Amino acid sequence: MQLAMALIMVFFAVTLFVYGVFLVATSGRIELSRRMRTYTARIGELDRGINSIQRFKGFNWKMAFREASRIFSGRTFTKKIETELMKADIPLRGEEYIMMNVLLVAGLSFIALVGTRNAVLAWFGGIAGFIVPKILVSRLKAKRIQKFNSQIGDALVVMSNSLRAGFSFLQSMEMVSREMPNPISEEFAHALREMNLGTPTEEALVNLTKRIDSEDIDLVITAVLIQRQVGGNLAEVLDSISHTIRERIRIKGEIKTLTAQGRVSGIIVGVLPVVIGLILSLINPSYIGVLFTNPIGWAFIVAGIISQTVGIALIKKTVDIKI
Repeated sequence: MQLAMALIMVFFAVTLFVYGVFLVATSGRIELSRRMRTYTARIGELDRGINSIQRFKGFNWKMAFREASRIFSGRTFTKKIETELMKADIPLRGEEYIMMNVLLVAGLSFIALVGTRNAVLAWFGGIAGFIVPKILVSRLKAKRIQKFNSQIGDALVVMSNSLRAGFSFLQSMEMVSREMPNPISEEFAHALREMNLGTPTEEALVNLTKRIDSEDIDLVITAVLIQRQVGGNLAEVLDSISHTIRERIRIKGEIKTLTAQGRVSGIIVGVLPVVIGLILSLINPSYIGVLFTNPIGWAFIVAGIISQTVGIALIKKTVDIKI
């Protein structure tokens, strides 16, 4: 009961803190809006006033969320998170993602506590609210990189053919941005916009590698930068890199097929204890509750977490073959 009250108090404290930060950050704007409304309101509008329902409907929740999330702006970890969001092609700022994560942790903990009256499930809800967004971002990032890598070979063929036809390097990049699908066309178009705005070609290409965490594009950009310094036939260089990338993709596919059983084993080892714990919490909360109240139970939890981490790391090390 004390733990439940503590979680409720934490949720309301976080909510009040966010609302207080919003009021402080928007006090000047609210005062300006009030003064402007005094001079721009229709006759009789100020006398009638606005009831609570109309004020609630007129409240800009989107603006309130943005203002409240500014408490995380300018931080080092915020910039790192924003870089990861950019690589995953998620249109969110770093501070907005952090605020959503905080609200999700507090909200899931509160909902689990109120719905089940089980402190263990409330803790699981908070942990899920913290971990799930990170997993989602990581999955979207990996999926986008994989799709980008699958398009590099065709893009290099388009560029080499354009160079042989007499186009310049920038014109061949523009051809890729017009003819190829996303995400490679979007990234090449972004690099071209940077060059058109005055960014040096070498710097724009390096920025491309920063936006896409791909070893294949690193190989391409490195070869292009070396060719621009020492000279040579760029079309032949791109053809050679295209062949290398295609062979790497083929070998990666074969390795992924051969290591599928090991990856499934790692997933089962990581998910099974959590699923069993949730099921026991629903079926018999008092039975599994001893595990979280007894010091011996905490020792078993720590030992289990360590064993799980070591096992997952070993399985990942075994199936993760670098090419």
